[in-house]
Amino acid sequence: MRTAVNSNKSLYTSLVSGFFFPLHERLKKHDSVAIRKKMEESQWWDRNRLQDYQLSRLRNFLLNVEAHVPYYRHLFAELDFDVANIQSLSDLERIPLLNKSIIRENTEALKSYQAQHLIRNNTGGSSGEPLVFFIGKQRVSHDIAAKWRATRWWDVDIGDTEMVIWGSPIELGAQDRLRNLRDWILRTRLLPAFEMSEQKLDQFLDEIRRVRPKMLFGYPSALSHIARHADEKGLAMGDLGIKVAFVTSERLYDEQREQISQVFNCPVANGYGGRDAGFIAHECPNGGMHITADDILVEIIDEEGNTLPHGQAGEIVVTHLATHDFPFIRYRTGDMGVLDDQACACGRSLPLLKEIQGRSTDFVVAHDGTVMHGLALIYILRDIPEINAFKIVQESLDVVKIWVVAHAVLNVALIRKIEQDFKGRLGQSVSIIVEQVDQIPPEKSGKFRYVISKVAHR
Repeated sequence: MRTAVNSNKSLYTSLVSGFFFPLHERLKKHDSVAIRKKMEESQWWDRNRLQDYQLSRLRNFLLNVEAHVPYYRHLFAELDFDVANIQSLSDLERIPLLNKSIIRENTEALKSYQAQHLIRNNTGGSSGEPLVFFIGKQRVSHDIAAKWRATRWWDVDIGDTEMVIWGSPIELGAQDRLRNLRDWILRTRLLPAFEMSEQKLDQFLDEIRRVRPKMLFGYPSALSHIARHADEKGLAMGDLGIKVAFVTSERLYDEQREQISQVFNCPVANGYGGRDAGFIAHECPNGGMHITADDILVEIIDEEGNTLPHGQAGEIVVTHLATHDFPFIRYRTGDMGVLDDQACACGRSLPLLKEIQGRSTDFVVAHDGTVMHGLALIYILRDIPEINAFKIVQESLDVVKIWVVAHAVLNVALIRKIEQDFKGRLGQSVSIIVEQVDQIPPEKSGKFRYVISKVAHR
């Protein structure tokens, strides 16, 4: 069933979303406004029409890439891959997978001859593999449009007051006068997520109460940390009129969703994507994690690279159909997930991700080779009331380090219990090192990762 979009939009928000932001995008030579309008139509198409549209776009995309991108021109010739005769989306599986190493080794050959005004971009390297790549205006326009459409699902729009708790050096380093002016007009306030001291948390809460934003946006770890601080201080944050808290860039845990929702008295909307892979999926008010299927094709593969059916967990692989200038075709994200073949109650035909299990480095390997999700270890520490925060690093099959922030000095008996519980999952011969610290800094990007494994697994 179709629902109204931002039916109670203020005059100012209408002016920004209907005039200022479209003008801003036109001046930047972005087509995001027209693309968003098209996407708001295509999300309601039936599945057959959407798949026909995907196939047509895939064929045109690959023809363009074959003609203008040296890397794929040579690759398709070697494979004897006839792009013009693609008959189904499954034909995509004949193209080899793309990964960070291939992009690093072929950066120039992956640039289209037609590309103009390419923007240099990079990932933060939270997986241990930072990547430099390039994007063109077409890709930027599509990603903006996809995010804009998903924002409007929640009855908010560009121009509504927004508080962003973020930590990416790219965003925080771009706060020049023009960017500040734009953010002021859009009513977006950016707060750095690098430092989460008690003083900073107090300042964040004061600022949120002063601004009374319609929406929050940030890492789930940062927003839940702020929410927990408000709860501990006894500060009421549920009367501010916040409509939704958007979270992205990290795995969203159930307890984080509950903490954020209860403290700020609003639903939490999960988003999934990346600088490299694009705006892959977003949660709707009915709880469906909808793939941006009008732009992005998603596959799930096993360790050997074979495509898996719906319902089976594997690595998420994406093909972004708006990356003509620097193609991302069957790109390995390093994230683990499960596709869903069910329809969402919202009525949108956009397919669903049933689960997003996190990065492959969020999984740990027991001494006997058993692979398990980091949640198996997270649950041990999460249920200990004395512990405020923690981080687990699997250095090797034989050594696991745990950093713990606690209310008081942990007693020997509790430390021994932690060690034994970890050994019970990882193996009795594994050395468990528990270190109590004053604070645990986030990654350079401002993200926080509860579990990091340096052990390769299959």
